[in-house]
Amino acid sequence: MKCSALLLLSISSLFQYSECFVPTFSKNKAFHLSKSTQLSMGVTLYGSQGSRSPLVNWGAYELKVPLKMAPDLSSNPHPFRQIPCLVDDDSGATVFESGAILLHLLDKAEDSGGLSDADIASVKSWVVWANASLDQICFLETPDGKVYDTGLKKPNRRIETLNDLLADNKYLLGDQFSLADVAVASYLLYVPQFFRDIDLSRWPNVVRYMKDCASREYYGKAFGENVQQFLIASLESMDGSKKQGMFGGLF
Repeated sequence: MKCSALLLLSISSLFQYSECFVPTFSKNKAFHLSKSTQLSMGVTLYGSQGSRSPLVNWGAYELKVPLKMAPDLSSNPHPFRQIPCLVDDDSGATVFESGAILLHLLDKAEDSGGLSDADIASVKSWVVWANASLDQICFLETPDGKVYDTGLKKPNRRIETLNDLLADNKYLLGDQFSLADVAVASYLLYVPQFFRDIDLSRWPNVVRYMKDCASREYYGKAFGENVQQFLIASLESMDGSKKQGMFGGLF
């Protein structure tokens, strides 16, 4: 009972609050269709390491968007006093909910990374799906909002579809990593962090995808090297293809 209560407390704290560390810069160029540039004050993120904040930090690293951490959470402007919460120092806008923050960072990025308009539309769709659907699959909650288990312990039609989509694609948009992967992989990778006995080997393409995302340099910078190394080792143990390779020549 004590272990279960502690697990509920630790996971609930993750989803009541959120965020981590991100690089601090003093200048940034704002991207416009006109290709004109201007000095930018950047954005300020209210968050903490033991929350959802690192997924926003990861996105900022990948997009190369200047982002500084707020030194004092007491001035957090989130209407419900939760984190993550972001303040755009240029426009004064306040943005909350991790998915909305990722999309705001995408808008502020200097360039699209070679993505077409159709690709960007797909990225936005995946970010919203991660928040609206994947979150509820990965984390089962009590009526009062406490996480008590993960839906990934049982077969799931949507995750099966995701597994099929990843059969011929390294990332969600093909061979190119994008903010869509930051959103989707972050939720998936939270599961083995909090449910250490989880076995996702029924979805080998998802496991491979998770490992590829967790292995990225900026994931380690955002979530920490210890978390990164733990996840890589955990996902390696779920890799069915490697298990077959170990014994395939003996039988």
